[in-house]
Amino acid sequence: MSIAFQDRKTSLPETFKGIALFTPGGDLIYCIDTEKRSQWHLHLCAAARDIWDLPELPHFLVPCYGATIDRWRDRASGRLQTAAEVSPLAWRYRGLLSAIFDCDPGNWQLAARSPQLCDPAILDTYRQQFPQLWEEWDVVARVDGQQSLSPAPEGYVFRLYTNGRSATAESILQGLYPLLDGLSAPYSLKAIDVRKHPERAEADRISAVPTLVRAWPLPVRRIVGERALSDEQLISSLLGQ
Repeated sequence: MSIAFQDRKTSLPETFKGIALFTPGGDLIYCIDTEKRSQWHLHLCAAARDIWDLPELPHFLVPCYGATIDRWRDRASGRLQTAAEVSPLAWRYRGLLSAIFDCDPGNWQLAARSPQLCDPAILDTYRQQFPQLWEEWDVVARVDGQQSLSPAPEGYVFRLYTNGRSATAESILQGLYPLLDGLSAPYSLKAIDVRKHPERAEADRISAVPTLVRAWPLPVRRIVGERALSDEQLISSLLGQ
């Protein structure tokens, strides 16, 4: 995957799929793909991580600051058709999106999103984790679509939700680290106290503690309960081993 910083408009193919991610600070990463493959959201998150040297992939950008456009030729009429939608927090950038993807501003529709996904209190927790994304860098970056989209290992992201730093939490952590150290890829593990960070628990849909969440790679997986978290076979299943 390569990243090209745009300083002029480039010609577009007749039919394509375009995907864009804005940052809260107003910077933009996007792609134009004629083959309409399915992994672009992940690649744009990876590009954001590389550009701003983030600790992990900023998945929260996809539902909150994303936009997609699909242009195809209708077989029956032979006419070009366009479907475009943009997330609520990126709605104000329709003019820039129209210029990049060469479409009418009236093509853009507001994407239906759950209000909880982009709740300001939840987004504020990401601001603490990714402060670079709230700064203005004047970046408009296009991710090159000519590279192979075979997913490369991105490592693992785990979150352990507990009710404080109890003896139970410490015991779980002591059992987890040897298993995680045996992974063939890098990993991060964060212990999160639900009393101090209820918004993080809500974002990860935590209904009981302790809960171990594998946030990356997708799909998200979780193990709930002290007894389950002492089961090495279950944990190995969560790890994908």
